[in-house]
Parts: sequence; C-alpha cells; structure tokens
Amino acid sequence: LRHVVSGGEPLDHDLAARLHARLPQVRLGNFYGPTETSIDATVFELDRKQPGSGLVPIGRPVANARCHVLDTLRQPVPIGVVGELYVGGAGLARGYLNRPELTRERFVADPFRPGERLYRTGDLVRYLADGSIAFVGRNDDQVKIRGFRIEPAEIAAVLATHPQVHECHV
Repeated sequence: LRHVVSGGEPLDHDLAARLHARLPQVRLGNFYGPTETSIDATVFELDRKQPGSGLVPIGRPVANARCHVLDTLRQPVPIGVVGELYVGGAGLARGYLNRPELTRERFVADPFRPGERLYRTGDLVRYLADGSIAFVGRNDDQVKIRGFRIEPAEIAAVLATHPQVHECHV
C-alpha cells in the first residue's frame, strides 16, 4: 500500500496521525469535491512530519479545476476570511437533470472568465496563508452522512404531511 485517499467527509488531523502511525510508508491525500465537479476538485497531501489540529485543509485545485472563495457579492475574499467555495473547470457538470431552476441557482456565470460557469458549492471555506483552502462548514442546513447529502428541511416537509404530526424539526 503506497497511497491512501480520503474524501467524502472532512478529515481531521487526529485520524490522519493515527493512519500515519499504523502505515508510515503511505502518502495520504485529502480530496474534496462535490458530484457536480466530477468528484475531485481539490487535494491536500499531508506531511506526516507536520503536526496539525482540527480539520485537514482541502488543499488546492486539481488539474483542470478552478476554485474561488467569494463573498455574497461574488467578489474574492482575502486570506483568512470565510467565503463560499465556487468551483469551475473541465469537470464541471452541465446542471441537474430536469431541474432547470436548481441548475440556474447553483451553476452561475464565472465573473472571471466570460462564457464559462462556476458551481456554487454551499461550502464555507477560507484561504490559508500558504494558498491552501480550509473547509469551515456549510451556508445551509445540509449535512453529509457517509457521503450522502441529507437536506433536513426536505425530511421535515415530508414528516409534516402526516396527519398526526402537528409540528416537526429535523
């Protein structure tokens, strides 16, 4: 075993350190990318000698991907300031099947490359001093469980349709 790839969930430094302790010969890569960007949009290779705490950064864009950390006006944010991650490039999907309104909401014009599009991930991130991107959280209530996206509001809406449910929260 020479390479271990992590993806689908945030990776914390404690788990990475435990993996390196058991498998000191492996290279560990933390990959990030939603399905709308052909799975992987960024990568961060961990240095087993460099200590860390909290979540491992999601890194820098992979080949043929572009990442921007933008504010609510779709302007770039400075290093350390939290913004939404927008992803573009060769792996970007065309949109959602039979969901034109959601496609228009999430796939937006690239303000830096006329004629191209970016995907609004809904993920809140910030640039680190070395140019890597760090995941901070979400700008909505969406959660991921073992890589599956869960929309609590959609679950609550279905539960609320039951005649014996008067109020619910997920």
